[in-house]
Amino acid sequence: MNIIALIIIGAAAGFIATRVMKLETDIPTTIAIGIFGALIGGLTLRFLLMVTGWMSGFAGAVLGAMALIWLWRRYVAR
Repeated sequence: MNIIALIIIGAAAGFIATRVMKLETDIPTTIAIGIFGALIGGLTLRFLLMVTGWMSGFAGAVLGAMALIWLWRRYVAR
């Protein structure tokens, strides 16, 4: 996946995840959450489910971003 697509999907996934988890962040943090969430969730979903395609990657990106927010709240933002 090229870098532009990763940023766009990461921004969308980060936006959705931060809204679902009720986390107020600035735009670069939201994009970073989405991109790292995409890496975590996308790789995990592809490994566990062996599903390919952009929809599974997007779903994994949102789930990964939500997991990253949960970890952030649990261990960093005290």
